[in-house]
Amino acid sequence: MSYTQLTMMQRYQIEALKKEGLNQSAIARNLGVHRSTICRELKRNSLDSGEYLATSAQISTRLRYQHKKKNKRLSRSHIIYIRKHLQEEWSPEQISGRMKLDGLKPISHETIYRYIYQDKQQGGKLYTFLQHKNRKYHKRSCEYRSRGQIIDRTPIDKRPEIANEKQRVGDWEVDTIIGKNHQQGIVTIVDRKSKFTLMKKVKSKQAVTVTRAMIQLLEPIKDHVHTITSDNGKEFAYHKEVSNRLNAGFYFAKPYQSWQRGLNEHTNGLIRQYFPKKRAFDTISDRQIVEVQNKLNNRPRKVLGYKTPTEVFFATITQTYSAVDPVVAVDS
Repeated sequence: MSYTQLTMMQRYQIEALKKEGLNQSAIARNLGVHRSTICRELKRNSLDSGEYLATSAQISTRLRYQHKKKNKRLSRSHIIYIRKHLQEEWSPEQISGRMKLDGLKPISHETIYRYIYQDKQQGGKLYTFLQHKNRKYHKRSCEYRSRGQIIDRTPIDKRPEIANEKQRVGDWEVDTIIGKNHQQGIVTIVDRKSKFTLMKKVKSKQAVTVTRAMIQLLEPIKDHVHTITSDNGKEFAYHKEVSNRLNAGFYFAKPYQSWQRGLNEHTNGLIRQYFPKKRAFDTISDRQIVEVQNKLNNRPRKVLGYKTPTEVFFATITQTYSAVDPVVAVDS
């Protein structure tokens, strides 16, 4: 007798009959197939919880046979792992890279993307968790470029070479994200080596407010603040006060060369995933700021060997930073 694959319709029948409490023999009789077919199907394609979902079973089967020759089987454990971390806003590349560290046989990020898009074709919503939504990058306007100059700036050319090498914790990049109608903002600070991110909401972009926020974020770990690099925004006009309070060098990137602070620009893009440009920041709570900060710091990063920023940062400063509370209050 020739062997044929179960169809999508048959898998929906299996799902429905199993939910009604029918055993494998009864399900087989209803579908007109051998009991061993049902047994094999449930064993291969049920989730670890024992639940059988027709959509997941169909996708898992397609991927399994598609990559059979290369032995790239997408197991139930893979599906659960992928779904869990997509919901935590991890990218397919981050999921793929982290699998080995978490004890799973790694699969390529292309396989994960195929799984996501096949899920979409079946009516699934996994694609909605992807970080990038094919938005086009918009260059900053001439209005942005016309901002005034800051007195006594130290150019990035004079920053110590060790800061360029990203080999130590303590070289930070700082920027601000502004809310809808230029009301309120978020100060973001990122360590160049570990990618560890600190965030604080502020009521305005005024230099005094941003300066206070920077000091509040970094003063508890001032022993691990060697340099700070910003753009030429007027909110950083009081850079000398920051430098004196933290005993750190403060440097400014060259105008119109955002790549000199590429890490901070990239991090702000990730934050915009949660707080888009049309979002009014007065609707954002301090708890939400902390939640986003924690999500970014606990995502595996390819550049860190798929370790998380938290793992890399705290591995360096555990003893001196153990008493610091990571929760940041809203500026009052």
